[in-house]
Amino acid sequence: MIHGLSSPVPVSRAASGTVSLPRRRVLAHAGAAAMAVPLLALPRRARAEQDERSLSLWHTHTGERLTMAFAVGGSLLRPALARLDRFLRDHYSGAVGHIDPGLYEQLFALQTRLGSRAAFEVISGFRSPRTNDRLRQRGGGGVARASLHMQGRAIDVRLPDVALADLRDAALELRAGGVGYYARERFVHLDTGRVRSW
Repeated sequence: MIHGLSSPVPVSRAASGTVSLPRRRVLAHAGAAAMAVPLLALPRRARAEQDERSLSLWHTHTGERLTMAFAVGGSLLRPALARLDRFLRDHYSGAVGHIDPGLYEQLFALQTRLGSRAAFEVISGFRSPRTNDRLRQRGGGGVARASLHMQGRAIDVRLPDVALADLRDAALELRAGGVGYYARERFVHLDTGRVRSW
């Protein structure tokens, strides 16, 4: 766990390293579209003013691992978001995009709900348009022409200590965005688009 990345109390954008958030919204960070994403209904403990929210991730393509806090109370930790952007880069081209923090809230809520202690295994995070087009031409895996992966609003994951169908069901119950179930490829797609499933 990486602590002390920035002060959890938002003071000055330039000096503090935090992004101040309204109580029920997560604002997109530096360079991302000025779009607010509602915070998910989290357990009472996770709503406490000074509660730290963290994730453990393992990227199946790069072999990289990352465990860090991404938010404290109502504040996102900007240095952590920058590291997560880099971690979830397009593993084909190396292009780095801005990941919607709403995805991190979804992952945290799912892990809390399912009681998992394992790191999320990441199959795909950000995708450049060029990579997306190439994967579409190759076929398989349900790559959409206007994939939210290109906007940093989608992630494909699994949890090694949770049945894939259980992860899907928990994501559907959250109703926080799109949920795709890929049993053969062994991952669940999550996004911050409209609520839908396939």
